[in-house]
Amino acid sequence: MTLFLFLTFFISNVVVAQEVYQTPEDFLKEAFQNTVPEPRLLWLTGERQKVAEQILGHKSTSLRIRYWKMGEKSAWILDEVGKDEPITTGVIINQDKIEQLKVLIFRESRGWEIKYPFFTDQFKETQLKADFNLNKTIDGISGATLSVKALQKVARLALYLHQQTALEKL
Repeated sequence: MTLFLFLTFFISNVVVAQEVYQTPEDFLKEAFQNTVPEPRLLWLTGERQKVAEQILGHKSTSLRIRYWKMGEKSAWILDEVGKDEPITTGVIINQDKIEQLKVLIFRESRGWEIKYPFFTDQFKETQLKADFNLNKTIDGISGATLSVKALQKVARLALYLHQQTALEKL
């Protein structure tokens, strides 16, 4: 009986541990109407690395970040830890404003309410201020504070990185 309870608990936690709401591939197809551009890389070195660390509140786990860009529109698939696990988020930026922010994969046991449009739609048309904060207030969700903060960080980072792509030689 103890083994049965252990396995039931373990399996149920594994199922809760990762919810795929949309694959990154499908997110990119949707973002670019099935004509996904080739991925590009943006290096996080020097000042970019310092700003990324300021935005995230910790050292970045990567020296380069993959993104997709066509004209004024870019797409970013970024991970940020909520409480314990990474939340994979897709962000589309068009003309320096968030066009869409979407939770793609959620691995936490709490805070999954951030996946719903009532929350993510708050990010639409948001821009980055000179101090690397968002120009709009994002309302939180009771019980999902760390997940909310993770998405705010992702939004800020994606907006900053999008600005940096204009400085890259293409």
